[in-house]
Amino acid sequence: MAERKLILDLDTGIDDALAIAYALGSADEADLIGITGTYGNVTVERGVRNSLAVLHLFGRDDVPVHPGVDHPLTYDEAANGPWIPSAGSVAVHAPNGLGGAVIPDSPRAPEAPGSAVDFIIDAARTYGENLTIVPTGAMTTMATVMAKAPDVIDSGAHITLMGGALTVPGNVSPCTEANISQDPEAADRLFRCGARTTMIGLDVTHQTALTREGTAQWRALKTPAGDFLADMTDYYIDYYLAHQPEVRGCGLHDPLAVAAALDPGLVETIGVNLKVDLDGPFRGRTIGDRARLTDPDKTTRVAVGVDVPRFLARFMERTTALAAGR
Repeated sequence: MAERKLILDLDTGIDDALAIAYALGSADEADLIGITGTYGNVTVERGVRNSLAVLHLFGRDDVPVHPGVDHPLTYDEAANGPWIPSAGSVAVHAPNGLGGAVIPDSPRAPEAPGSAVDFIIDAARTYGENLTIVPTGAMTTMATVMAKAPDVIDSGAHITLMGGALTVPGNVSPCTEANISQDPEAADRLFRCGARTTMIGLDVTHQTALTREGTAQWRALKTPAGDFLADMTDYYIDYYLAHQPEVRGCGLHDPLAVAAALDPGLVETIGVNLKVDLDGPFRGRTIGDRARLTDPDKTTRVAVGVDVPRFLARFMERTTALAAGR
């Protein structure tokens, strides 16, 4: 069992499922001690179901799945009803969140509703600097953790998040990336609370394109896991080719965040004290915090470069071996 402990905080759509596969295929580097469920691509309920199903498919029913906060910090559920994903998110990931790919339900039930926050707090206090948390959806659960247990900020646990865009346009507006847009207030609190974070944003994830050559390798395995990965990801590639053909495949957003968390040398970073714009036409933009520009302590590292060949080779090697049952 690896000394490094890993928690994935997911809104399990297509690339989140690929991130689970990458993490499971990296068991020699990190021990996946749990998945927590947030919202974004799908609801918390759907995402937790998907996470359990993916874990079951890969034979890892030992990994607990904890539901997290199910709506943005400022969302008025009494006035607006339960939070639901946007039409854009449904189009990108399909109504089931997994590109319409068929995957059986897990026989397991998730942990108690809302248990994600306390699970993360307990893990940070237990493992300290040996814990890495990778949020790849809304940052609401993480912001709630920091507010409830400020000692987590200084626990040594590191947060490598997928979200934001610093040097490239956003994917829901010219300046806003999807995960940050789900709850800009939560992301702003996370960036400004003092926690050590690494932002793996569109600056690097759109450089990591997976093509049908990759999915063909999974399909050639002729295993249920290989077929699932191929079916799901071919849907994702089709969406990209129709809407962002310049990527020439699908961006491996969430898997890159996991890979960079395990091997920071895969990305080139710069130090920035970030904030998130909360008002006006730039709401959701990740940008340097003017109030902390001269602070020599940069609490966030922002990825601006990535070793694409090394990452793609590692991604295919690990996910293919996992899907083959090796």
